[in-house]
Amino acid sequence: MKIFLNRKRKSYFDLKKCLLILVLCIHLGNYTTNAQLVTYSNEFLNIGIDAASLAQGNSVISSIDGVCSGYWNPAGLTSLKTSMEVSAMHTNYFSGLAQFDFIGMAYKISDSLALGFSLIRFGVDDIPNTLNLVDENGNVDYDRITYFSVSDYALFLSIAKKTKIHNLNWGANIKLIYRRQGEFANAFGFGFDLGIKYNYYKWKFGAVLRDATSTFNMWIFNKKLFEEVFAATNNQMPTNTLELTLPKLLIGVAREFKFNSKITMLTEIDLDSHFDGEHHSLIKAKPLSIDPHIGLQLSYLRNIFIRAGVDRFQLIEDFDKQNKLTFQPSVGIGFSFYNFSLDYALTDIGDQAIAPISHIFSLKYAFGKQIN
Repeated sequence: MKIFLNRKRKSYFDLKKCLLILVLCIHLGNYTTNAQLVTYSNEFLNIGIDAASLAQGNSVISSIDGVCSGYWNPAGLTSLKTSMEVSAMHTNYFSGLAQFDFIGMAYKISDSLALGFSLIRFGVDDIPNTLNLVDENGNVDYDRITYFSVSDYALFLSIAKKTKIHNLNWGANIKLIYRRQGEFANAFGFGFDLGIKYNYYKWKFGAVLRDATSTFNMWIFNKKLFEEVFAATNNQMPTNTLELTLPKLLIGVAREFKFNSKITMLTEIDLDSHFDGEHHSLIKAKPLSIDPHIGLQLSYLRNIFIRAGVDRFQLIEDFDKQNKLTFQPSVGIGFSFYNFSLDYALTDIGDQAIAPISHIFSLKYAFGKQIN
């Protein structure tokens, strides 16, 4: 009787083990071709950095300056007010399930040339691996559970330079990408971003061509971990593959309004244009999809800031077959005291019924002598 129960338990957990592997198959099966275009590749790079920018609905392409320009628009690095700036941000998503971290540094070599460094990590840690939960005798052994992380890393190396045309700057990024899915798979990638900024009196204009030459991710799979189960279930083994992310164009227009000597307001409208097929965007037509977003910043003495923005407009069909307009609002405040800045953003990463709102803080410090 005991032998029969052990065999029954073993069969049950073997089935459970196969189901877990099949789930992994479905995920990894997206990469079985030698090279392919992926609409939502490297999405962790679209979350955004800097609480001040996130509070404005990511509408900063034309107005961004300083250390965070390395991510948003590298052309803004030339607007550094001191010789060097550093910034850091940490936040949790999905009730602490996912962690997002950013650290950046920018250095102004001269009045017309600046360099930047940015590092981003987005990951889910301590995921239990129960594939070996059952031993050879069909017994459950919790000591056989191991843990792994699914994490994405990106390193931005940026350069920016002023041109001979007054108030026209250009910048560029080299992006180095590393993505790891525990011991199952990892990817190495690289890409380029190009950006420009132009100021005309109180108007600001900016444009960024992200993934300018397409971003390439090379996926490598550890087949030994699941080769036996794949063969037993007649599943196709994933092969090492090249994943391509097509370019997208981000453009922005901003204007500053000065009410008096103490109060000013900056408003910006950005348009994100995708060329890799029809997205779930407000404006969409093959092969172009456009996502608009709007932000504003009210400042008092350039030391106290109130920010708001609206992003991710979408038309979603409800149960009555009627299109419903949804969007992602965000608000925030900021304080600047001498060379130190603290910013806070309250935003939503989607539908609040699915994921809670996020509290985001970022710090910035500028040091070195003032450059006129």
